[in-house]
Amino acid sequence: MISIDPPPSSVARFLASTRLSKPLAALVRKFLLSPAMMENEVFGSFTFFGTLLILKMYALAIITGQVRLRKKAFANPEDAVRHGGLQYHREDPDVERCLRAHRNDMENIYPFLFLGAVYSLLDPNPALARIHFLVFFLGRMVHTVAYLLKLRAPMRSVAYSVAQLPCFSMALQIIFVLLKHW
Repeated sequence: MISIDPPPSSVARFLASTRLSKPLAALVRKFLLSPAMMENEVFGSFTFFGTLLILKMYALAIITGQVRLRKKAFANPEDAVRHGGLQYHREDPDVERCLRAHRNDMENIYPFLFLGAVYSLLDPNPALARIHFLVFFLGRMVHTVAYLLKLRAPMRSVAYSVAQLPCFSMALQIIFVLLKHW
């Protein structure tokens, strides 16, 4: 198979003009300049679970909208007027619960997406990496279900804590690799 290198991109020009450390520049180059990134088994696993988590967040946004409609609790006066009048421009505990679950997803899934992407570049064991991603995914799924269905404590807290373990593990591995090359 013949490989034709593309002309230098803005990323390549940026790397050439900056004083990034060699390990960091290598990570950026590998991640941003490699069209074969999806051939990386670990990155493929990360992409799969990351996409499922994003879809879960979209589903939670749809659930929030449905709860708003069912409870007639609208955040904006124009929506309330459209659905019966200004008396429906109000807060509702169930809608607030959905919003808190969504906010908690954003506080946890976005850092996971960063950590998982960088961790994927460290060439970890594919089976171990998949376990990291799966544990985080399952923890977030259980956390959301526990939040929305008002399951008894400590179900939600345990799910949150379990999901944090792979994130701490990935963060520590990233730091150790960077410190070795610093």
